[in-house]
Amino acid sequence: MTQEFVLSMGQQALLTCIYLASPLLGCALLAGLLIGMFQAATQIQDMTLSFVPKLLLLVVVLVMSGPWMLDVLISFTLSMFASALEVTR
Repeated sequence: MTQEFVLSMGQQALLTCIYLASPLLGCALLAGLLIGMFQAATQIQDMTLSFVPKLLLLVVVLVMSGPWMLDVLISFTLSMFASALEVTR
């Protein structure tokens, strides 16, 4: 294995992690912003008010984007195995 190959694999792994985490992180960011604005407007400072809706929203987004995430992860894994087999030959 060359340094370029290892760096390429690492870069692809990081990009795949970003692709997989972005729907959940974006949803949590948007939910936190909206809940924070609601709490600031009403002056309700309850921790469960921000935690429970975010958790429910993340579960919904995970269920909706789960098949896509699995497809991305499977294609990444197959490409890593294929490129590892090509290097060893």
